[in-house]
Amino acid sequence: MIYLLIFLYVLYAVLIISLAIGFTRVKEFTYKTSTQFTKFTVIIPFRNESEKLPLLLNSILELNYNLEFVEFLFIDDASSDNSTEIVANTLKETGINYTILKNKRVSNSPKKDAITSAIAVAKNNWIVTTDADCILPKEWLKVFSCFIKEKQPKMVVAPVNYIVKNTSLEQFQLLDFMSLQATTIGGFGIGFPFLCNGANLAYRKDVFLELDGFKGNTKIASGDDIFLFEKFKQVYKKKVQFLKSKDAMVTTFPVTTNSDLINQRVRWASKTSNLKSIFVKLIGLLIFLINLSVVLSIFLSNNLLFILTPIFVKICIDILLFLPAMNFYSHKKSFYKWYPFSSILYPFFSVFIVFKSLFYKYNWKGRTFKK
Repeated sequence: MIYLLIFLYVLYAVLIISLAIGFTRVKEFTYKTSTQFTKFTVIIPFRNESEKLPLLLNSILELNYNLEFVEFLFIDDASSDNSTEIVANTLKETGINYTILKNKRVSNSPKKDAITSAIAVAKNNWIVTTDADCILPKEWLKVFSCFIKEKQPKMVVAPVNYIVKNTSLEQFQLLDFMSLQATTIGGFGIGFPFLCNGANLAYRKDVFLELDGFKGNTKIASGDDIFLFEKFKQVYKKKVQFLKSKDAMVTTFPVTTNSDLINQRVRWASKTSNLKSIFVKLIGLLIFLINLSVVLSIFLSNNLLFILTPIFVKICIDILLFLPAMNFYSHKKSFYKWYPFSSILYPFFSVFIVFKSLFYKYNWKGRTFKK
């Protein structure tokens, strides 16, 4: 048993160190001012986002880009609040080209339906997706445009950050989310990208149609980003690239209650078993076993050394990936204060989420979904 644990932790250390090296290998993109403008269609699905939509809309109004080359498609997914009115009242008479569409539900995934229906009427070939609870940086589209002109990609994955308060719930979410962002960038750096985030994602419409969009995974409620990412990567791996730039970094917010956190993370975890890559599943299994070993060491042993060693070793390994990520995402000040607390709590939370995602439904945006 001891030898098995040592073997697992060695594998885990190799994984994390590789990702940390990969993170540093992805160089920050330096963009130049250009008179050429890429035409974009920005797709924003929303459902009952009256609280956060004004922040998004104000950031759209402040974009430093020639918006004559941009259309914004807002897709209302059966909102019961005044989200639609907020969009219309904010953008009318601004000269911004926008349309509010009603979502056409044809599958078990409302967001995939929304994006598909928007792409069907999109006028431009470059699609950019973000969420209604996000804030866009001023240079967002300018950086995307320069990156596309220089790198000629088919899909662009870009960073997402959290705006957090100094509370245990939000700081815990920050560490969890930063681990995903660090892993995303690290994967690109080692030549094995396997994560992305639909809150800041761009791709060509013609390739989306060529690959039949979300066909094949519409029964799965979540995964509008990762399953499409897998399709693009399978056919155009070298043309799926990461845009590492703070000026292209979209920011969003953590959830505010424990129940919302659990439902959100179960939603994220529920798609893992449907990923096609065996290697990605093995990575997920390794991380689960490491977290499970920490939990079991506490409940199955009376030896203080055996209890403390797994969590201590895991903390020391994880920090190698966290440090460059927290520096890039500008969260270094709060990192040291909350890292020990979050690291001790995380294995219990992670194991709980995995089991819940396997056997239970989850609620999101007022709806109940199966795995």
